[in-house]
Parts: sequence; structure tokens; C-alpha cells
Amino acid sequence: MADNPYGPLDRFLHRLALHYPSSAEMSFDLDQMMVRSDPRAIAGRRHVFVSGLARAGTTVLMRRFHATGQFRSLTYRDMPFVLAPNLWSRISGASRRHVEAAERAHGDRLVVDLDSPESLDEVFWRVFAGDEYLKPDRLVPHEPQDAVVAKYVRYVNAILASDPAGRERYLCKDNNNILRLGAIRRAFPEAVILVPFRNPFSHAESLRRQHAQFCELQARDRFAQQYMTWLAHHEFGLGHRRFRFDAAAPAGAGPESTGYWLSLWIETYAWLERARPESAHFVCYEDLCSNPDVWAAIARIAAVPVAASGEPFEASTRTAPEPGVGPDADAAQALYARLRAKALR
Repeated sequence: MADNPYGPLDRFLHRLALHYPSSAEMSFDLDQMMVRSDPRAIAGRRHVFVSGLARAGTTVLMRRFHATGQFRSLTYRDMPFVLAPNLWSRISGASRRHVEAAERAHGDRLVVDLDSPESLDEVFWRVFAGDEYLKPDRLVPHEPQDAVVAKYVRYVNAILASDPAGRERYLCKDNNNILRLGAIRRAFPEAVILVPFRNPFSHAESLRRQHAQFCELQARDRFAQQYMTWLAHHEFGLGHRRFRFDAAAPAGAGPESTGYWLSLWIETYAWLERARPESAHFVCYEDLCSNPDVWAAIARIAAVPVAASGEPFEASTRTAPEPGVGPDADAAQALYARLRAKALR
């Protein structure tokens, strides 16, 4: 979402579509009635799912895939009735809407418009399985029931059915999917699952800056916090809820400190190292930026052209720990080295 306030009508529609679970479920059910294609036909396709800790390069990687033209992804044009892509397209005349492109609220030079792919299908998981993983102060791993996984396949099928271009492969960037990668694999056995990671020290500092920036934005505009809560985006800001993979609450500094985000990096990627499906691929963002062979390997696995367009992969120059991060620095460096050894090359 760009840092531009929505008008009163937009805010009303977002609240109607996203705030009330009954409205969201009804929109889903109505949309499903419009879909004629068999969801079983899409289960074996080579869809692509990108998921990692926020600020790991997930968005740029998703946009590189999207630029190939081979994938249907949810875009801002599908908002706010994101669970009803077919119905909303007909009602709104979505193909005719136009909004000027603008830098997104993250302030990271990524420009978005209505056709930009975005992490929007988390609304599905919040509506149909939110009580399993969304806790008042944290997000936890969960194993969605088979009925919910089957419903998710139907949802992806509806998204593909809504595509005027008739593309048959789905592209999803959803960082909360790290909590349910097993379910994604069950839903789509042939999908490519990519788990980007980044140098822990530049990553932790980026998360700290984003948290401060979004806290400031949301303090100015309450709707901005509501918007991220409706999308179950709690990565940073006033509505921040930490990923929690162990029962014990983390001790130490709060999110104003780089050390807090470094400990989150360690906890998250240590859990992914041991709990991700074996067929999910780690992607080192620094290597992706410096070595073209890494993208070439990803492209081969995903069966897309190596010479894709899109934003360049640009790594941060920060590679050393900030002063005061404490004993976590050594653990982070060791984990980063292990992940690089396991990553695609």
C-alpha cells in the first residue's frame, strides 16, 4: 500500500470486505458459485510460492517472476474483495480502474500500481484458520485441516479463473506462509517453494527501520494499521506481533532495538532450517544479487526464462553487527553460513 490515504468510500468498502468475517466468507462462497473449472486440475501445476521473513527480498523475487508474464498473482486490483476475484472484477469493472503508480509505504523505491502483485491471499488464512495461528501477541505455526487446504486450492483455482489472460500458474508471496509450508506442499505437490534469507545484520537493521517508519505512519493514520491487521500483516508497526516458534516468550530488548530483530531472525530461520519441507529451497539474497547463476538455477527449477525483466537484485552493504546486539551475533553468523551452504547455487 502506498502512503496515500484512502477516501471515505474506499475505507468503507475495505471494512465491509475485510473486517467482518461473515462478509468475507459470503463473498468467497458467492465467488465460488461463478467458477466452472475443476480445482483438481490445478493441483499438479508448477506454481511458485515465495515466503520468508519480511525484508528478505521476497517482494523483488516475486516481481521478477511476475515480470515473466507466466503467472497470475493477486494484485491491488483485486482489493478489497480479495476472496472474490471473479465477482469483484465484474462488479467494479476492475479492468478499467486506474491509479497513478507511486512508491509503496515501505520507502524502498518499489513503485506499485493496481497491477502490482502483492501478498493478499493471507486474508484467506485469517478468515478460515485465523484462530489456529493468530494470537493476541504472536503468530505461531499451524497445520491447517485438510478441509481448509482443499478450500485453499479452490480459492487459487478461482483466482486463476478470474484472469483475462488465461494464465494457468499461480504466484504467491506471503511471508506468513512460513507458518504453514507443509500445508502449501500438501495443496500443491509440484509447486516451487522458495525461502529467501538475507545477511542477518542488514536484515535486522532493515526490520528495525521499517518498524519505526510504520509506527509513525500508523500513528498518523489509524486506517493504515487497520489495513495491515485485516491483511494479517503484523511484521512491523503498531500492530506488530512476533513470530513465535517456541513456547517461551523472548527476553531482552523490544522492537526499538536492532537486537530484538536479530533474535527474531535467528529464531525464524533456525526453525525453518529444521521444519521446512525438504523440497523447499533456501535462497540467499546476497548470492542472488552477486551471482547470476543463482537466478538461473531458480529459473530452471521454476521453468521460466532466465532473461526475465524486473527490478535488479540489489544487496545492502551492511554485513557487520550493530554495536550492542550482544551474544546473538555469533549465533546469527553461524546460522547464516549454514543456510548459504544449503541454498540454491
